Amino acid sequence: MAFLTWALRRQIFYVGIFIFILAVFGFFIIYPTLNKAPSCQDGRQNGTETGIDCGGSCVNACLAEAEPISILWARSFKVVPGRYNAVAYVVNHNQTLGIQKINYRFRFADANNIYIGKREGSTFIPPGGNFAIFESAIDIGNSIPVYVSFEFTQTPSWLQISQEKINQLKILTSNIELQDEKTAPRLSAVIKNNSLFKISNVGVVAILYDANGNATSASRTYLAELAPLGSADINFTWPEPLRSPVVSKEIIPEFNIFSIKSSQ
Repeated sequence: MAFLTWALRRQIFYVGIFIFILAVFGFFIIYPTLNKAPSCQDGRQNGTETGIDCGGSCVNACLAEAEPISILWARSFKVVPGRYNAVAYVVNHNQTLGIQKINYRFRFADANNIYIGKREGSTFIPPGGNFAIFESAIDIGNSIPVYVSFEFTQTPSWLQISQEKINQLKILTSNIELQDEKTAPRLSAVIKNNSLFKISNVGVVAILYDANGNATSASRTYLAELAPLGSADINFTWPEPLRSPVVSKEIIPEFNIFSIKSSQ
């Protein structure tokens, strides 16, 4: 019995050593994880975050803290018979939040509210302000789109943008002039990059309004690049006369602020 007791004790001793070694290795493996500094990708609300991996010092903004985008109107505008442009006029109420990419959908219906087609796409949403989502050359055959609806087809992923960056990136428009609106309409303007950044892929949307403030036509043009403090002439043309007298004109320069990385 004494021999068995001694053997049992030896086994317990070896097992104890084995468990101790496992515990030491486990400690060195688990400890760094348990004591890892808070981050915006750890699936927990910690550090300065106001939600799980969002808010505070995180680039991702918390959805609950963002104001929803307002869709003020969506309309189609005839270009030539059978071809239409579509515009959704939206407002981002979040002054320092933007969206790098979000999918959307236009739907079109005729005078009897019968569905006649759709157009889908994706866009960025700049921080704070009015923004036009433009789709061109929509072909819906012999149908005439009378009713237009617009919706975002995914939950927005808001990103925080520093106020300093927003203040630095400014595009200004001037010398807006509309000519020959009853024959071959042409709208011209000067667009200026008022920043020290090179801004690429600038889309510029022009919207024309009648005396009642209704949008009567729209067009879009692109600039491949605007040099720092540079300017460029822009022109919009329409193949047919405008149907209503134009009382006011709005030009909206649009660029993806998330693509601007450094000054040139």
